[in-house]
Amino acid sequence: MVETVTPHDDGGLADAGRLLRDFNAEYDEPAPEPEVLARLLRARVADGNATVLLARDGSGEAVGIAVLRLQPSLWSDALESYLAELYVVPARRGQGFGRELLEAVLTMSREAGADYAYLITSEDDRAAQRAYEAAGFRRTEGEGGPLMLAYERDL
Repeated sequence: MVETVTPHDDGGLADAGRLLRDFNAEYDEPAPEPEVLARLLRARVADGNATVLLARDGSGEAVGIAVLRLQPSLWSDALESYLAELYVVPARRGQGFGRELLEAVLTMSREAGADYAYLITSEDDRAAQRAYEAAGFRRTEGEGGPLMLAYERDL
């Protein structure tokens, strides 16, 4: 089951913060504490700058998260859909939770008026690449084309 987290859903926001923290920890990336992430997510959801979706198993445990960001496109009159985060806890992978989250993101994006969706994943995460390709995404960089590099810096 996939649910949309609202700014008033303390339990859902706490689950989302925990899942995002676990995601970064799995890949040895720094992240704020779950409580800080929950606070930040509450603000992004409240101001309309993000949609947070949780996948729950039959017992109600949060086992996956997707964070969707919609914004006006520079290339068309429509919106563009950016899947900022997608994570399923390791023990629950391969059980359809990621697919459910992806389908919900794509449905919400279409309904909001987006005409395309994009995401970024690491070059070595073959399982994620297979899942995205199975959902209709196509790789647009690398493998015969130019490899794009991501840069960031503190401000």
